[in-house]
Amino acid sequence: MPYPDEFEGFMITELGKYKDFKRQTFKPKVFGDHDIDIKIECCGVCGSDVHTVTGGWGDAPTPLCVGHEIVGKAVKVGPKVKDVKVGDRVGVGAQIWSCLKCGQCKSDNENYCPSQVDTYGSPYPKEADPNETITQGGYSSHIRAHEYFVFPIPDAIPSHLAAPMLCAGLTVWSPLVRAGTGPGKKVAIVGLGGLGHFAVMWANALGAEVTVISHSPRKKEDALKLGAKHFVCSGDKDWAKPLAFAFDFVLNTADVTNKFNIDDYLSILKVGCRFHQVGLPDEPLQGISPKQFMANGSSIGGSHIGSRPECLAMLKLAAEKKLFPMVETIPISEKGCAEAIERVNKNDVRYRFTLVDYDKVFGS
Repeated sequence: MPYPDEFEGFMITELGKYKDFKRQTFKPKVFGDHDIDIKIECCGVCGSDVHTVTGGWGDAPTPLCVGHEIVGKAVKVGPKVKDVKVGDRVGVGAQIWSCLKCGQCKSDNENYCPSQVDTYGSPYPKEADPNETITQGGYSSHIRAHEYFVFPIPDAIPSHLAAPMLCAGLTVWSPLVRAGTGPGKKVAIVGLGGLGHFAVMWANALGAEVTVISHSPRKKEDALKLGAKHFVCSGDKDWAKPLAFAFDFVLNTADVTNKFNIDDYLSILKVGCRFHQVGLPDEPLQGISPKQFMANGSSIGGSHIGSRPECLAMLKLAAEKKLFPMVETIPISEKGCAEAIERVNKNDVRYRFTLVDYDKVFGS
């Protein structure tokens, strides 16, 4: 049965066999009054997709269609949908539902709702879907999403560039904004990859003085081009010493924190400031002691994507200032999905992938 009874996507059937994508059909959740069906035009490839299909982040239900940086056109809207009409170009990020009733949801923190549902690999609660359907992501023909988690894409942003903003872009935008990033602030971005290159763009656009800290000296040119004022190679001996007490905020976008000398990164913070994690390693951080935070009253924090108001503000700024990520495109197919996952896994991308040519595969 074709749409609207079934959607079609490229799925993995066993975690760890992450190159073995198969084209399959799946049933979406029951269509609700606030739901929107989107015919997908393109989808970004996120590090989360890699950590999930490789099994690095633990168990996940299979068969599974990953992908949560989705742009497409609304083809069906529920009777209670307010802000989207059929034909609108819209996006969906890494969250597809929340209760919209709890204290978190009512304070623009729906990304911390205890009942929140991820865009793929999560069961809907019965109140949202009596079948408790497992969500499936954007390496697929369509997605069905609650209107609150569907974002209008400004005309000024091409679809393949908008897609990575919806997870990677928002994941760094939210902590930067919540940390008060702006004129007079000094911000360090650790890692210049998919997340990090967004963080440099946003922090610079918000008015901060940006330093990139990377183990790859070859990335200096890109860092400066994206808006960084300074570049520091963390492979150099004693790299952190000249930066003692230098930064108001350190945003770590690398997913290898378990291999860091954390003391170096804490030492570069001003008194009372934070080392903030958005890169999530497969392994836990070992041997952290409260004593390590006492020299400057620093702390370690983390965050989960961002809220709807933050996403809309990010897209608005990107459109107004023509702030676009560095993206490579790959046509979607079994081979294309496998290539994208493998290359992201090897850090062989500059700096995001977007899967494209959906119409050629799934029809127009």
